[in-house]
Amino acid sequence: MDDCIFCKIIKGDIPSVKVYEDDDVLAFLDISQATPGHTLLVPKQHVADIFAYDADLANRVFSKVPLIARGVKAAFPEMKGLNICNNNGEVAYQSVFHSHIHFIPRYSQQDDFSIHFGNHTDQYDSEALEAIAGKIRAQLEEN
Repeated sequence: MDDCIFCKIIKGDIPSVKVYEDDDVLAFLDISQATPGHTLLVPKQHVADIFAYDADLANRVFSKVPLIARGVKAAFPEMKGLNICNNNGEVAYQSVFHSHIHFIPRYSQQDDFSIHFGNHTDQYDSEALEAIAGKIRAQLEEN
């Protein structure tokens, strides 16, 4: 993709601070550094999002997640946790449409990064949950 910033980083047309690289992936520091050590892992093959992965690509990319996570943790032993995020689609906060995984070290509740999971437990009884699960299972059986 000629206009993809991550493809340009992979090709070396745009500089980056590399953390890890092999034939399949590149990991580099996110320029925004939401917290110190914020790292991105991208497949070298251009795919827009998780929906474009096949099983082989998923294996080659996601098998590197523990390696990068352990590297970040070892580099920042003072971190208290690690968010690993993969955003897919603009409404899910994807801003670069080349699939990527964020590794965001967490140092405290006040480290300028947050995720909110709304609690809607009172809106779903077991029947409603089973209906949702059934819809997903039906799609998995077709694929």
